[in-house]
Amino acid sequence: MTRKPSPAGGGYAAARLRLLSDAPHTGAALRARLARITDQWLGGLLGKSAGGVALVAVGGYGRGELSPRSDLDLLLLHDGTAGHPAVAAVADRLWYPVWDLGLSLDHSVRTPAEARKAAAGDLKVHLGLLDARHIAGDPELTAGVRAAAYEDWRAQAPHRLPELREMCEERARRHGELRFLLEPDLKESRGGLRDATALRAVAASWLADAPRDGLEAARMLLLDTRDALHLTTGRASDRLALQEQDQVATARGLSDADALLRQVYEAARTVSYAADVTWREVGRVLRARSGRPRLRRILGGRGGRGGFVEPERVPLAEGVVEQDGEAVLARTARPEHDPLLPLRAAAAAAQAGLPLSRHTVRRLAAAGPLPVPWPAEARDRLVALLGAGEPTVAVWEALEAEGLVARLLPEWEHVRSRPQRNPIHRFTVDRHLVETAVQAAALTRRVHRPDLLLIAALLHDVGKGRPGDHSETGAALAHDVALRIGLGSADAAVVAALVRHHLLLADTATRRDLDDPATVRTVVEAVGSADTLELLHALTEADALATGPAAWSSWRASLVADLVRRAAAALEGRPLPAGRDRAEPTAEQRGQADEAARTGAPVVALRAGAGQATEAGEEPVGVELSMAVPDQPGVLPAAAGVLALHRLTVRSAELRAVDPGVLLLRWRVAAEYGSLPEAGRLRNDLVRALDGSLDIAARLAEREAAYARRRRPVHAPPHVVVAREGASRDATVLEVRAQDAPGLLHRLGRALEAQGVWVRSAHVSTLGASVVDAFYVTRADGGPLLREEETALMKAVKGALE
Repeated sequence: MTRKPSPAGGGYAAARLRLLSDAPHTGAALRARLARITDQWLGGLLGKSAGGVALVAVGGYGRGELSPRSDLDLLLLHDGTAGHPAVAAVADRLWYPVWDLGLSLDHSVRTPAEARKAAAGDLKVHLGLLDARHIAGDPELTAGVRAAAYEDWRAQAPHRLPELREMCEERARRHGELRFLLEPDLKESRGGLRDATALRAVAASWLADAPRDGLEAARMLLLDTRDALHLTTGRASDRLALQEQDQVATARGLSDADALLRQVYEAARTVSYAADVTWREVGRVLRARSGRPRLRRILGGRGGRGGFVEPERVPLAEGVVEQDGEAVLARTARPEHDPLLPLRAAAAAAQAGLPLSRHTVRRLAAAGPLPVPWPAEARDRLVALLGAGEPTVAVWEALEAEGLVARLLPEWEHVRSRPQRNPIHRFTVDRHLVETAVQAAALTRRVHRPDLLLIAALLHDVGKGRPGDHSETGAALAHDVALRIGLGSADAAVVAALVRHHLLLADTATRRDLDDPATVRTVVEAVGSADTLELLHALTEADALATGPAAWSSWRASLVADLVRRAAAALEGRPLPAGRDRAEPTAEQRGQADEAARTGAPVVALRAGAGQATEAGEEPVGVELSMAVPDQPGVLPAAAGVLALHRLTVRSAELRAVDPGVLLLRWRVAAEYGSLPEAGRLRNDLVRALDGSLDIAARLAEREAAYARRRRPVHAPPHVVVAREGASRDATVLEVRAQDAPGLLHRLGRALEAQGVWVRSAHVSTLGASVVDAFYVTRADGGPLLREEETALMKAVKGALE
């Protein structure tokens, strides 16, 4: 096609620039004005002389919602009377000026019949035509296409709406849940702008309508945020990246990125809930239509209602029945006279695996407050709701949509939609608490007091976002809640202890030496009883499972279980059981040490089969790797460097001096990619690293340089401290928190060696992209470091990491 000269777009370009940079308009006013000046410009390009054609805006532009960097979605309609060259000339007159200005354009040229056919074959095209808006040319062409689109949409709704629902679900699978993502896609994620548009299409079918309360305000907030993102970045991006959130928050007049995310999450929650309710209604209507012949009576229905049978109502609890796949209130139920009804209905719905109908939840909002302390039935219904497992989530969210959760638990409002700035967390704080209860429900058969486990699961992070340590703050809040819901003082103290120490087992098991008596003593002093230890073990697992895949694995589970066994034995006055990794070398390892002493060379052995996962998809515990090396400087950094070169992830490490003059290093490792290397290759590289012929530091630096060429976010600086609480009596415990990187343990080993300290054992824990490593170090004489030596060591290690 030959390009035609394009009219100058200078006037429009200047007006657009002024609008986006100088005009005081924001939000809907900005989008509408931008759409209006764009309409005027495009109308001028088409001209009045163009007969038999119409320029139509579709999609978001068709709705008059033109964001600063959005595409121009345009349809050029023609009646088919003009020849192809004439229509092409009109198209050139329109499209080239748009491209010349660098604007994104999604365009098509069709007759009305072609537009209708394209809509029949492509759901996205059909959805766009539902928002068709005339810009210029023959208005009758636009009106005809729009009318046909709506006529076909309503006629084809029984098969179009299931197709639309599947499209929404597939998009959610690809892009995730907007209200839980640290970097959400405002358009594509579940609860985003695409879903809001889908709800408009459902309403246009006349089969169902979305709940209106707050929905339009939520949609506008998402649009306003996207506008601010476009203006801040200058790009047509819908993803709210971490590095841009503070700027977008400022543009929106908010205090910080967390305030922005909470607003966005609340809007997404509103859209998601509306979508859930709407799609349930669509399903109910379509099922009723397909079964209509079975619902007719021969001689009219009860009460003369058009000949339909009354829907079957199955009792679930006092005042609660099942009707048409939902939990609803019985006809005799009176929420205003029954303050226990919200919890009774919620528990009955969750236990039956049913959603609470939206109308029911709105009626439940009329219930009065519960007396304080709660009666036993109210507390039992709360426990039943939390113990229902996965169905708890939908019921809880329905209660939240009408503000019922905050009325029952005022402390909830502070964690509602609160972001978690930790990439290993997959949920906001409030959703994480509910998910922890879901996971705890599967563990209730393991504990003697499942009620306390479930309540502690719901409250364990309730202190987040408040001043101070969230575990300590949360413990005080949880104690007050426990008393308010009717637990006795002893039970309330147990709940508070579980919240206070919910991180204790995981942190201690992965960062401390389990063979050190001080480690077990710390746990015993904190929990105080075997019953509390049992509950804390289950809460630890539920919390980790609810956090995300990086927080729990076979390896971590085995370490926590080992610690619990030792603490339980100490609480019962029994001898401590042998650990998973025995403190004393095995006969095989002593043989390796003897061989290393005899030959003067390293001996390396991999224990076959130790790294197999216990269940499909689980993270391996790790393969046991033994190294017996003649005592010499630089063994730890050399060995750690060899493992890094072979891309082996270190789970744990222990160093021990074995007579005569041999160091025994015991590792638990897993392959980062592919299969494990042969022990012989590891040994050969270790020999070369120790004699200096293999420059580990240079090789790792090359790899680090390759990583550095990629764009990487700025991370928090490393944190290096000497642990005091529960510390060993005969060693100094150095704790290192840093961003994981190739060769990190090698660098740490070099720094420790340079300070002349002896590393008795190392405990490595990786959570997502972060590591928390603990090193038990001593002076040359075997004692713990002096304070001035600790200070020098911390400074040296931090310097090596930076």
